[in-house]
Amino acid sequence: MTGIARRDPRKEWIARNRLHPEHDRVLAELGKGSAAAIEWMGPHGVIRKNPHTAGFIGPSGLKRIDRSGLQQGGAPSVAVRARQESRRRIDIASPAFLVAVVPEMGGGRLSHHDRDLLGLARQLADADPDRPGAVLAVLFGGYKGEGEGEPKERALGEAGIDRLLHLTSDEYEGFAPEARLAALAAAERELAPRHWLLPDSPLGGADLGRRLAMRLEERPATGVWQLEADATCTLGWRCTARGAAGSLDIQRPLPRVALVLAECAEPVSDTLHAAEELTLNVELPANLTRIEDLGQVAVDPAAISLGEAEFILSAGNGVTDWEGFHHAAQCLGATEGASRVAVDNGFMPRDRQVGATGTWVTARVYVAVGISGAIQHLQGIQSCEKVVAINSDPGCDMIKRADLAVIGDANEVLAALVDLVESRRPQAKRGESRDAA
Repeated sequence: MTGIARRDPRKEWIARNRLHPEHDRVLAELGKGSAAAIEWMGPHGVIRKNPHTAGFIGPSGLKRIDRSGLQQGGAPSVAVRARQESRRRIDIASPAFLVAVVPEMGGGRLSHHDRDLLGLARQLADADPDRPGAVLAVLFGGYKGEGEGEPKERALGEAGIDRLLHLTSDEYEGFAPEARLAALAAAERELAPRHWLLPDSPLGGADLGRRLAMRLEERPATGVWQLEADATCTLGWRCTARGAAGSLDIQRPLPRVALVLAECAEPVSDTLHAAEELTLNVELPANLTRIEDLGQVAVDPAAISLGEAEFILSAGNGVTDWEGFHHAAQCLGATEGASRVAVDNGFMPRDRQVGATGTWVTARVYVAVGISGAIQHLQGIQSCEKVVAINSDPGCDMIKRADLAVIGDANEVLAALVDLVESRRPQAKRGESRDAA
C-alpha cells in the first residue's frame, strides 16, 4: 500500500444526498472525531458541513432546522445547547492591546454587519498568540431592554467581545453624533485602543467614524472589506478597500480608524468570550450640542421599496381575503410583498414581487402568509434575519425555512393577529386605524 488517500465517488455522492438510507453511516465514515455527522472532507480538500444535522423534531413529527438558535417556546434546541457548551472559553486577563468596535446595534441587537465587524476585530486581536489583544465594544443607549434592565442582546460574549463599555446617558439617544464623539474621545484618552473599527453604513457608523478620525487626526480607511498581515506596515496589517464607486480595490496600510463593509470577515462561531463590563474613570465632558434630534419621521410603509423595507408582510396563493391582508399590513406597519403567483393573478403589482424573479429583500422580519415557498422565492429572502410563516401545509418548504411557523388557515390567523394587535392599542388609535381602513 502506498498510503495515498483515494476518493470514493459513490460515498461522496451519498454524503451529499441526505435522503439516501446510508447517508448517516457514510458521513460517520468520511468524518473524523465527534463532528463526524456534521462535517467531512470534500473531494477538493474543502471541509463540507451538513446543515441538516442541527435541528429538532416538530410537533407534527417533521424535522425542523433551527436557524434562530431558539426552539418553540424560547428554549434552545439540544443541538444549539451542545454547540454552546462545546465552545472554547477564552478569558484574556491582561490584554496586550485593545481593538475597539462601535457596533450600530439597530433595535438594541447586533446586526449581521456588527457580527462581521466583530469577526474582523478578532482577527486583529488574535494575530499574535503570545501577546493576545482584547476586543472592546463601545455601546450607546438602546441596549438595555424593558423591565429589570436586562439586555436585549444576550449573545455579546458569543459574538467575540472581551470588554464592554456601555454608555447609557439619554444624551446618546437618537441622532447625537457630537455627544457620542465626545464619549469616544474620552475612551481614546483613557484606554488608547490600537484600532477603531466602525461599520461603513449610512445608519450612523460612516458619519461617526469620519468624525472620530478627524478628532484623532487620522486618515481613515473607508470601504474596507479585507485584511492581510504585512510586516512592512506600521501596525502590521494591510487593508483592501473599495474605491471609485466600488469599481476598483485600493490597498493601503491599515490605519488606526477603519470603516468596514459588511461580509468583511466570518462572525465568531466557535469561541465564547467574557464580555466583561468596563467603566471610564474620567468624567465625560458636558456636551454643548448644536444638533437637536426631533425624532423619527413617520413614513408610509407602502411608499418604501421592498429592497429597503425592514418589516415585510408578504401574501401568496393561500390569501383569499385581500381586503383583510391590506388592513393587516396597515395595522402592523408593514411593507406589502407578494409571491409570483399572487402577482400573476393580478392581486398585487409587479413591483411588490419578492424572489429571484422579483426583488431580493433583506428585511429584519419577513412574514410569509399563504406562501408555499418556491425555490425562487426562498432565494429572494435568504438574507432576511427572521422569517415567520403562516400556512396550512406543515410540510411546505416555507415552513421548513421559517424561524417561527404557524400552522392554520392564513386568512384566519392573520385576522386573529390583527385583533390581538388592535386590542393592545389605545382606544383612540384603534378607532383611527379602523376609520382609515
